[in-house]
Amino acid sequence: MRPLFLSLLPAAIAAAAPAMAQTASLDQVAAHLRGITTMTADFVQTDRNGKSLSGTLTLRQPGKVRFEYQKGVPLLIVGDGKALTMIDYSVRQVSRWPVGNSPLSVLIDPRRDMSRFAKVVPSTIPGTITVEARDGKHPEFGTITIVFARGAGPGGLALQGWTVLDAQNGRSTVRLTNQRFGVAISDKAFKWDDPRPKGPRN
Repeated sequence: MRPLFLSLLPAAIAAAAPAMAQTASLDQVAAHLRGITTMTADFVQTDRNGKSLSGTLTLRQPGKVRFEYQKGVPLLIVGDGKALTMIDYSVRQVSRWPVGNSPLSVLIDPRRDMSRFAKVVPSTIPGTITVEARDGKHPEFGTITIVFARGAGPGGLALQGWTVLDAQNGRSTVRLTNQRFGVAISDKAFKWDDPRPKGPRN
């Protein structure tokens, strides 16, 4: 009869293999996000009702991002590294919240330790890695599921898009195409016109 520890060894190896593969995949995702200096892409955003809007995404690490929607949509989202600002020009309203309070912080703050709040989940699309991330201490921030395709791009991956599920079960999906890495991006890309009425001057 084999010693007990030898009998358990194959089972232990089998259990450890998926964990090692997940760690390797998560490390690859982290390397990809840290390897992005700049990126531009076209996006299509679809809400829970199936309504879609398109636009262009501009990203410069660390933390600067711009979502510019299609012509006729009076919305703009800009991140300056510390906060995300949403400007609704139709009602002259500006909303601002810390990057850390948004699921998008996974994408625009690559310095964070992903192993503390993200995990690799099974993917139904061949040649992709899917990562689910959420802040266990703040479930109200929602959950983001991000898809990366293996291939050309930093770390051998390319960001394909993500789905955000908020605390009210509202779902929004973003799909990217025409990704370009390492392009020159001006500081002007992260500036915006304030639509709010100007106060009295001193």
